[in-house]
Amino acid sequence: MCLDCSCGQPTPTLSPVAAPRARRTLELHHNLLHRNDTLAAENRERFAAAGLLVLNVLSAPGAGKTALLERLARQWNSGPVGVIVGDLATDNDARRLQAAGARAVQIQTGDLCHLEASLVGRAFDQLDTTGMTLLLIENVGNLVCPTAFDLGERLRLVLLSVTEGEDKPLKYPAMFHSADAVVIHKVDLAEAVGFDRRAALAALAAVAPQARIFEVSARTGEGVDALLHWFSHHRQPVPA
Repeated sequence: MCLDCSCGQPTPTLSPVAAPRARRTLELHHNLLHRNDTLAAENRERFAAAGLLVLNVLSAPGAGKTALLERLARQWNSGPVGVIVGDLATDNDARRLQAAGARAVQIQTGDLCHLEASLVGRAFDQLDTTGMTLLLIENVGNLVCPTAFDLGERLRLVLLSVTEGEDKPLKYPAMFHSADAVVIHKVDLAEAVGFDRRAALAALAAVAPQARIFEVSARTGEGVDALLHWFSHHRQPVPA
């Protein structure tokens, strides 16, 4: 696991290679993520009781998560959109989303490179969910550490910006393999940056064959209606 967050990812290989040491076996009788998984299950029950469709939105930094969420908040026509925003510092994204009409709560994680179920649960306590049907969790920009952490979401949405390169799914297979849907984002820039669409789709087919693929531009609105239709298909029943 990584040295920073116990996320389950391998420790990076260091160079030069240290001299081999005697191998030891350590038996773990307690799941390191047990507490998070327990709280995620509690979050999931709370979200369902509130009649909320909840998505965990993940990407590398700069892929355009906030811009997409602004567009979704403006175009979702089934009540106000709630957003829980995770960033290491500042409340800039929450203020942007509030200006777009969303009910947004900011989590400042400090040096924590991912959101955890406990943080999401406390942020949810601050949201007014009256009339709300959709809750989006904007995770910290990171394609490694957030992979292992269930937040209680119904669906996991991963963004791949055309500016990042077609092989990103092959470099971060665990994240993309965990996705229910992948948004190829900023498609209005694809020609300008020389994006190879065929190569990107092949990479996604290799590591995330289960994921729905949406090609979207938050700036122009291309593909947003199809994404919102997919959201609507997965909406939670309204509690009695």
